[in-house]
Amino acid sequence: MSDARGPRVSVLLPCRDAEPFLADCIASLGAQSERRFEVLALDDGSTDGTGSLLDAWAGRDPRVRLVDGGGSGVVAALRRLSREARAPIIARMDADDIARPGRFAAQLRLLAEHPGTAACGTGVRYFPRPAPGSGYRRYEAWLNGLAGPAAIERDLFVECPIAHPTLMVRRAAFEAVGGYRETDGPEDYDLILRLAAAGHGLANVPETLHEWRLGSHRLSERSSRYAPEAFRRLKAAFLSAGRLPPGRPLVIWGAGRVGKAFARTWLESDGTFDAFVDLDPRKIGQNIHGATVIRPADLATFGAPARPYVLLAVGTPGARDEIREALGGLNFKEIVDYRAVA
Repeated sequence: MSDARGPRVSVLLPCRDAEPFLADCIASLGAQSERRFEVLALDDGSTDGTGSLLDAWAGRDPRVRLVDGGGSGVVAALRRLSREARAPIIARMDADDIARPGRFAAQLRLLAEHPGTAACGTGVRYFPRPAPGSGYRRYEAWLNGLAGPAAIERDLFVECPIAHPTLMVRRAAFEAVGGYRETDGPEDYDLILRLAAAGHGLANVPETLHEWRLGSHRLSERSSRYAPEAFRRLKAAFLSAGRLPPGRPLVIWGAGRVGKAFARTWLESDGTFDAFVDLDPRKIGQNIHGATVIRPADLATFGAPARPYVLLAVGTPGARDEIREALGGLNFKEIVDYRAVA
């Protein structure tokens, strides 16, 4: 049912070979408690029955507009769809996912109550359920623990803090930072980092309002642009472009797998750092990637008179919080004196 007042939200829905899942997606959008939205759907070169399903949907729901120009990939599709948006708010949806009925209403309410927040996501639940202890379970728990702007700013360089298929963003802010752009990395994280760099507030609705489908069909499982190294390159680029205080020695806390991987990417992006910090006494004094491993206690005097800036790069569950506590004991303040990365 259309609304003469126009849509409050423009939903961007690129689709490629989504026939097995699209009916669930369509049903979930039709069940939204917020009714004033339009769906901009684009068939991005499907070889199955996706196009026919979209045609039928548009034929019975006037809120659905089919947009031509598919076949060039998801970023091109998103750029094409965003140009067609009529509403002041842009939202994302994936054709294989399920939005719970209150998702749009809850996100619109958050944006209305917090005018300084430019974009928000929601809590998510993966399905079919991944194995206990898997990386998906850890990411789900981490993501669902990020709600307010402070929590997102704190963990901005750990992973993308807003699940892309749950994104809702004010169109003015989206357009001001250039919208989606073609890069060799993840387009969603790139957009979120540009919004943050421009000073826009980010948040998540602290409710699980989106069912996120897993499977080998997912682009994130098949494309190198979503590989861990692509994420690290993006983090390094944004950190080196003004997110770190100048004139302070840079130290990476973590000489394990995560810390070494981040250090390699940092060096490859023409960054430099002065030392590693690690708790393992066997590593103290070692030279890794041209930097010496020091003890946590050495941070009190390292680089004096300038206080070192610490990039906290660890992957062991619970270790990040323990190191935050240790840094607090040294009077290091998060963001001001250190940041978590991964």
